[in-house]
Amino acid sequence: MCAGLWQLLVAVSAFLAMAAAQETGAAPMVPALFVFGDSLLDSGNNNNLASLAKANYLPYGIDFAAGPTGRFCNGYTIVDELAELLGLPLVPAYSQVSGSGQQLLQGVNYASAAAGILDDSGGNFVARIPFNQQIQNFESTVGQIAVSAGGTSAAASIVSRSIVFVGLGSNDYLNNYIMANYETRRHYTPQQFADLLVTQYTSQLTRLYKAGARRFVVAGVGSMGCIPTILARSAEGRCSEEVDQLVAPFNAGVRGTLDGLNAGLPGATFTYLDNYRLFKLMLAHPASYGFDVVDRGCCGIGRNGGQITCLPFMPPCADRERYLFWDAYHPTAAVNVIMARQAFDGASDVVSPVNVRRLAQL
Repeated sequence: MCAGLWQLLVAVSAFLAMAAAQETGAAPMVPALFVFGDSLLDSGNNNNLASLAKANYLPYGIDFAAGPTGRFCNGYTIVDELAELLGLPLVPAYSQVSGSGQQLLQGVNYASAAAGILDDSGGNFVARIPFNQQIQNFESTVGQIAVSAGGTSAAASIVSRSIVFVGLGSNDYLNNYIMANYETRRHYTPQQFADLLVTQYTSQLTRLYKAGARRFVVAGVGSMGCIPTILARSAEGRCSEEVDQLVAPFNAGVRGTLDGLNAGLPGATFTYLDNYRLFKLMLAHPASYGFDVVDRGCCGIGRNGGQITCLPFMPPCADRERYLFWDAYHPTAAVNVIMARQAFDGASDVVSPVNVRRLAQL
């Protein structure tokens, strides 16, 4: 989709959101939503990159009102649903907004498919925007907001009251640590690699804080041992406990570092979304969440629909709301909506120390 058409759709979405707010007398809960991450959150930043990680074609976006936009899903991502819950329009991709600060005032999505905490993660997909570059783009955005909003103090107020959603780490494992063509696993034990990631992550989150962010939602790495691409590697189609155990020390380290940042960075609140726990619950009790197909992708080729991911114009399954997985790697929109609503209103066993609703009210 061309940038001009996307900008028009974003403007229409913003207008409808504002109209709904006026009708109910409600205003957005926060000024803006800023998003950092990988393909689970990307809304089109990879579209014009020389990248193998793209989703700007059908059947991606088949259940999204605008059609294919670069989202690696059939419909909404987690942050799309969160934006609506916060009373905001859907957040545009950084690559598809102009330099005008007015377009940036309600948020920007910097996420890029194949991106990692480490700059070299995801290199098998060629071009992508690693987290360090995403942060640099955010720093540029803050400067643009200052020009539009009337100065650095006004920009600081907007950014500090906004929600920052960060979800990275999956590619540091799937497209780095467990790949044979990377040296990483030969040089680091799982705990050493987790420590390396957490140290880098802590520095990067602190950099966002220094740029003015204060209200953070940081998602852990979800359960990857049962995604279709992993199932397809097993002759029996079994989940890999080994893959899940690899990411366990990373998630534990992130939780610990967020506690430290909450104690050490004045005015900041970092809340942790335990999407690993949520996904495990859905796998264990799918019917409770409305699912009954949990062992293959809705769109994919080969064993478990996970040997080759969703190709252009490939017919997906018809009953997508029943599927946990959309393709070889990503959940369906139905899963994303559940995750977002749990992040927004969930209890402390899922999102802590506060949920997003409470975070927005601080």
